[in-house]
Amino acid sequence: MLTIILICISVFILCNVLLAASLSFLFRKKEYKFSEKIKISIVVAMKNEEKNITTLVKSISEQDYPHDNFEVIFVNDNSTDNTLNILNKIVSDYKNFTVTNSSNKILPGKKGALTIGIEKANNPFILITDADCILEKEWLKSFAQEFEKGFDFVFGVVNILQENSNANRIACFENLRTSILSFGLAGIGLPYSSGGASFGFRKESFEKIGGYKTTTETLSGDDDLLIREGIKNKMKVGVITNKQSFVHTTSPDNLNDYFKQKARHTSTSNFYLLRHKIILAIWHLMNLLLIISPILSFINLDLLLLFFTKIIFDVIIVLLFQKKLGYKFRVLHIVYLQIEYELFLIVHYLSATFKKKIEWK
Repeated sequence: MLTIILICISVFILCNVLLAASLSFLFRKKEYKFSEKIKISIVVAMKNEEKNITTLVKSISEQDYPHDNFEVIFVNDNSTDNTLNILNKIVSDYKNFTVTNSSNKILPGKKGALTIGIEKANNPFILITDADCILEKEWLKSFAQEFEKGFDFVFGVVNILQENSNANRIACFENLRTSILSFGLAGIGLPYSSGGASFGFRKESFEKIGGYKTTTETLSGDDDLLIREGIKNKMKVGVITNKQSFVHTTSPDNLNDYFKQKARHTSTSNFYLLRHKIILAIWHLMNLLLIISPILSFINLDLLLLFFTKIIFDVIIVLLFQKKLGYKFRVLHIVYLQIEYELFLIVHYLSATFKKKIEWK
């Protein structure tokens, strides 16, 4: 039994070391040589965002990028609040901002609204963000730099602003752990997911894979499933880790909204490429078995080694990379949030798999 336990511990440690090495390489300090020549179209699909849209417009207008080299297309997806009226008043001050409606969309949900905006885009590069976001000033610059390197799809860091509430703490920690895994795997050539609020691509590449028409298995996945199609077509996927390119958003107001949001996001994982399903299944099952190992300690006390090894390495990984991803958790919070995170993954997956109706808003 002890031999098996030691093998499990060795595999777990090896995986974490590989993940840490990949993240360290991606987030290493480096000098940025930004481009300001590439012409970019920012597309924002929005629905009932009257509380957020003014802040987003302000952060876009303050981008450190020539205004002649980018345009912004807002697609109103049947908002029932005052979003459209507020936006129409604001954009009149910006010649490169336009507003359109999604009344004739072909695809359902957010993908249909985004498709309308992308079709109207005049520029060869597209950036997607959400209406409830705040963009750091070098967001556009950073994507332009990666596009100049020849990448077809690029994604950046989406950070949830930390607040003093239980729902926010759980959402922030989940986002941190998800970012560590998605960026870590991307760093070793296995990109599978991204934050949809900081996502970009060549319009030509988007059209080559059939746009969102090839990702209609679920309403969600406007980013993850495009990456899947890009990989299937041997396209290049890049990442941005410059802290001045971060996109900030807020967490759901309560746990009920959090679980609904996660069910929507998790539903996409059922349609990942087989290689990614296998990698993620092994990773999450290994972590889950280690976290519940104390339950079986009555069989053999050595099983507690699995639990303590996992907690120790989880704390180390989070402490190493939380600041790089814009977070700050105390050790005690990391311990209990990690346990919640692993257990909630089961809830999210079951909810995503068996929930009859998934809506993007």
